[in-house]
Order: sequence, then structure tokens, then C-alpha cells
Amino acid sequence: QVQLVESGGGLVQAGGSLSLSCAASSRTSTCFDMGWFRQAPGKEREIVAGIACNGTSTHYSDSSKGRFTISRDNAKNTVHLQMNSLQPEDTATYYCHVEGYSSWYVDRVREGYDYWGQGTQVTVSS
Repeated sequence: QVQLVESGGGLVQAGGSLSLSCAASSRTSTCFDMGWFRQAPGKEREIVAGIACNGTSTHYSDSSKGRFTISRDNAKNTVHLQMNSLQPEDTATYYCHVEGYSSWYVDRVREGYDYWGQGTQVTVSS
């Protein structure tokens, strides 16, 4: 079982910035790969950005590259998404996603995790 607590989001004018955070907690010591997806009304969910457990490998969608920055705090198992130069087309519900496996050697259990946050709304006005 993994608990995800998302924060941030809201309403901003075009050209503005917002920051999202997602804190993950579980009973194991799993280091999760973490990412953000978004879904606009009538559209499919799409990836925005992701960051590997090691914190050095990141992935950005073409639409977020150069404007958004994903980072993480492994001590707090938290992922952040800094969004700059927001545009009306960025309006969507943003979802945190985590995946990973526990270590049998550390936790004496081998479990796989694939969890989604409840979503947070980002609205960009023109």
C-alpha cells in the first residue's frame, strides 16, 4: 500500500508559474520512480515528466521540455514539478504516479507498486 499526497496547483494567468508536489509513503523502503501525468477534458492522459529513483535520469514530454522542471527529495520520497511559462493548453488535472519494487533484502518482502495520486487541478487563463 502506498499513500500519495499531492499539493499545489490552482489558477494562474498565462505566462505564470505553479509548483506541484507529491509525497509518497509506504511501509517499505522502496525508492520509487516518480512522475507527473495530466489529463484535459476529452483528452487522454499524457505524461508530463518523470524522474528515476536515482534522481539523475529524467524524462520530459515535448510540451513540457524547457518550461517544466521535475526534481525529487529522496529523503522525503517527494517529487516536485516546477511549471513556468504556463499556457492555457496546460490546463488539466495533473496526476502524480509512482512505481517501483521493494527490496527483499531490506524489507524482507518483495512487492511491486504502481500508484496514482487523486489529481490536482491546474487552470491557466488567457
